[in-house]
Amino acid sequence: MTHYLVTEENPAGKKLEDVLAMIRNDILERCLLITDDPRAEAKSVLANNMRILNLLTESIELAEDSTTTLDKAFGPSQAGKGGPPRIGH
Repeated sequence: MTHYLVTEENPAGKKLEDVLAMIRNDILERCLLITDDPRAEAKSVLANNMRILNLLTESIELAEDSTTTLDKAFGPSQAGKGGPPRIGH
């Protein structure tokens, strides 16, 4: 089962969008450490990280949309309280 996300077995987990946002914040902090490094390797890593940040932002938006869809259709999740999943088995 998942290690980070809220499930029946892991009611203290986090929503997907929250986990992705934490990762995005960590990458942003790392980017700040290398922005002034003029070496080609640092520029390459920074460029890659910028692309990853954009993809993470898109992923966060998708996860938020899924949460909104589930909230509208089935009400707030009760998984954090040990309740059943709203969809699936």
